[in-house]
Amino acid sequence: MFDIPANIFPWVKAIVGLALIGALFGAGMAAIWIERKLAGDIQERYGPNRVGPMGLLQLVADAIKLFTKEDIIPAKVDKILYIGAPIVIMMSVFLMLVAIPFGAVYINGVEYVLAATQMDISILYIEAVSAIAVIGIFVLGYGQNNKYAMMGTFRNFARMIGYEIPLGITIVSVAVMAGSLDVVEIVHAQSPIWYVFLQPIGFIVFFIAMMADMGRLPFDQNEAEEELQAGVFTEYSGMRFGLGFFAEYFHLILGSFLISLLFLGGWNLPGFVTDNIVLGIILPTLFLIAKATIVMMFIIMLRWAVPRFRIDQVVDLSWKKLLPLSLLNLGWAIALGLYLGA
Repeated sequence: MFDIPANIFPWVKAIVGLALIGALFGAGMAAIWIERKLAGDIQERYGPNRVGPMGLLQLVADAIKLFTKEDIIPAKVDKILYIGAPIVIMMSVFLMLVAIPFGAVYINGVEYVLAATQMDISILYIEAVSAIAVIGIFVLGYGQNNKYAMMGTFRNFARMIGYEIPLGITIVSVAVMAGSLDVVEIVHAQSPIWYVFLQPIGFIVFFIAMMADMGRLPFDQNEAEEELQAGVFTEYSGMRFGLGFFAEYFHLILGSFLISLLFLGGWNLPGFVTDNIVLGIILPTLFLIAKATIVMMFIIMLRWAVPRFRIDQVVDLSWKKLLPLSLLNLGWAIALGLYLGA
């Protein structure tokens, strides 16, 4: 866009990547505040309202608390795994962040995608690196030398492995219809009809599977309120616990963007909007962020509307319902793609 010299361009990409990480942390704090406020409204009580205007500084207070809490490492844990596990989970988030486009700007009719990098197989890359979180959760539970943490780890395994399969099949269905594995091309293919209308079954399967992948209620079996334990985070305290807590909200944000990109048309707007210099720079990105925010708020509201599923219910839903539906949607996507291609 700015005709940057080749020797400087890697440094610019690094700065953009760091800016995205900072923006993600800011968005994570905003998501926590939104969840607390929505929870308060749904339960007819006040949300955070004592620290700062509308409770906004409560987030700062929580961050100070987590950073200053004593970092207790139990004597019999595997220290390498114990210390490294939260880093692995966060690494999964940052690797996903690299390939997800967060909007686009149009200058003189030319589209410039706002992403740290673009690749021909970006959706497969995102799916692959998101699965690193499964390894991180296993390391998290195993390294604590705690039976309750291991129980949470095995519940998490049963959930995530079961839902990765219908999630992957649905992604293939979208790629088949778009004729590309590039998220940007998938967004372009949804003009003028969004895939939520062409693949309604696929959208439902992807939405539920993505919620399970995020670990959001009713799919947060990695925790265990019925055991009065924190599940996979039982032996963690301070900012190590905070990293795992933040990772859940980061997955919520990135998952909401993926739903918006793959099924809700991304940043697509009519040509008369993008041809305008000012509107073309501002509106496409705002349009995508608005969609992702609405999706995120809906997922948050589901937390307070649906009780947590038992692990047997979670497994049954995945293997007996979502997997057959995802295969049915794949057949539909192939047939419709051949019809539209003809």
